[in-house]
Amino acid sequence: MIKSELVQRISAQNPHLYQRDVENIVNAVLGEIVAAMSRGDRVELRGFGAFSVKQRPARTGRNPRTGAHVAVDKKCVPFFKTGKEMRERLNRPGEG
Repeated sequence: MIKSELVQRISAQNPHLYQRDVENIVNAVLGEIVAAMSRGDRVELRGFGAFSVKQRPARTGRNPRTGAHVAVDKKCVPFFKTGKEMRERLNRPGEG
């Protein structure tokens, strides 16, 4: 599912809301998650999961084409851990 499909589904389930308003709400929620993560905060949505940032240290990598060693800088990467409720729903027999 892509963001536009999510907006369409939410709009269909809530006919009293305009699609542009739903799109603004979805963008605001996702924007706040990104802003919190860029500050180094953890975002937890109970039953869904938690978004956090993991630090990857600098390392020596390898160019797969030439085999040459290359320096890879340290970086921050997004990390998502599913919540218990989501894991249970995904692993129910007959669903998924």
